[in-house]
Amino acid sequence: MELVSASLLLLLCLCCILLALAWKSQNQQGQLPPGPTPLPLLGNFLQLDRTNVIRSLEKDTYGPVFTVNLGSRRVVVLCGYQAVKEALVDQAEEFSGRGDIPAFSKDFNGHGVVFANGERWRQLRRFSLTTLRNFGMGKRSIEERIQEEAQCLVEEFQKTQGAPFDPIFNLSRAVSNIICSIVFGNRFDYEDEKFIALNKLIFKRFRFAGLTSAQLYNTFPGILEKIPGPHQTGSKCSQEIISFILERIKLQQATLDLNAPQNFIDCFLVKMEQEKQNPATEFSLENLVMATFNLFFAGTETISTTLRYGFLILLKYPQVQGKEIDVVIGRDRAPTAEDRGRMPYTDATLHEIQRFSDILPMSLPHTVTRDTRFRGYLIPQGTYVYPLLSTVHFDPEEHKDPETFAPERFLNENGSFRKQNAFLPFSAGKRVCLGEGLARMELFLFFTTILQHFTLSSPVDPQQLSLAPEVSNLGKVPPRYQLCLRQR
Repeated sequence: MELVSASLLLLLCLCCILLALAWKSQNQQGQLPPGPTPLPLLGNFLQLDRTNVIRSLEKDTYGPVFTVNLGSRRVVVLCGYQAVKEALVDQAEEFSGRGDIPAFSKDFNGHGVVFANGERWRQLRRFSLTTLRNFGMGKRSIEERIQEEAQCLVEEFQKTQGAPFDPIFNLSRAVSNIICSIVFGNRFDYEDEKFIALNKLIFKRFRFAGLTSAQLYNTFPGILEKIPGPHQTGSKCSQEIISFILERIKLQQATLDLNAPQNFIDCFLVKMEQEKQNPATEFSLENLVMATFNLFFAGTETISTTLRYGFLILLKYPQVQGKEIDVVIGRDRAPTAEDRGRMPYTDATLHEIQRFSDILPMSLPHTVTRDTRFRGYLIPQGTYVYPLLSTVHFDPEEHKDPETFAPERFLNENGSFRKQNAFLPFSAGKRVCLGEGLARMELFLFFTTILQHFTLSSPVDPQQLSLAPEVSNLGKVPPRYQLCLRQR
């Protein structure tokens, strides 16, 4: 019996040695940046704070560029504005690949725009940008839709009659309706049951992406995929969202006029018809579903989360509310996108809200598209790269007192708006968010319209309000709070 136990122990030791040698060999491919020593199979998992991966990575002592192993996957981490800029902007092509986030991207299976690569990504991104522009991204038509939706939100807020309420789903529905008007060609009533269910699913899906169970799945997808548990929740939400999108696509297929497409889905269906004889076409039903999912998710939850965080910040710092609105806009007309250029303090406040809230602190994973020389290292093709946007937005070399909320950092000595280089809420380079123009317009028009009509206050002392995120991993989610609105 003792001989058997000794043999098993020896076998286990040999396996560990072989695994360790395999890890060492793997990390010596290329000339990767230094980093903490990984354990076999586990990588650096035990050295990370699973409730806040960002905090763990920011504390690393290996400099602005280092390597960690998340399970069996090697990841190069970029910290600080200079390192992120050199990669995403100066070597944009080399860092333009997209990596997976298993707990989220498995539902896309490489389709759509966000998690696609190669020719599929290029074709679908080009098509999406062109179509969004044609349907008014950054133009008057979409501006009018946002203005109308902002007025609908004002009417909804007026129903609260000054009583405390949680604005989370009101904001989500308002923002979601902008995407609905682009993708489906119509908005939904705020009380529409299917619309309410869709927005709750999107919120739940975004929140799940930052939970510990999702981080475990991202690190050990091969194992956890086969095990039931809370880590499967996100995928269930995705499947319900996909079912909703498929139902809408079928409705639009039945009424499609190939000569007069009315929205994003119509345009994609026309393209599918034009390329139906092309066996290599990327314009398929699956890519349509996933591209629509991308637009919904990115265009709803990220913007509504920024709005929620922004209103919470304004409750904490009420002195920044409403400056310039009465002077530039007044009370008799709706805010317009052109007003932004005449409202430097408001513009600075919105930029500071985006910097301070930092809702996508890790960005999405990139991969290098070829063996790449970077800062004296050689990063092998396919290696994952995480540009930590949080270290850009809180870089002490670029921002004085970065932990302080201060719109003035975006103003020069004359009070005019001043651009800050270390401001990348939409990322940068080849993978910059394709909806950046739309998002900027929505944030400005929703904020100014609400502040034109209401004074915001909190039912608790502003000093008691916490700005610490409820969830902080791949995405930051602000804490729930109550808002009181007094008609101006």
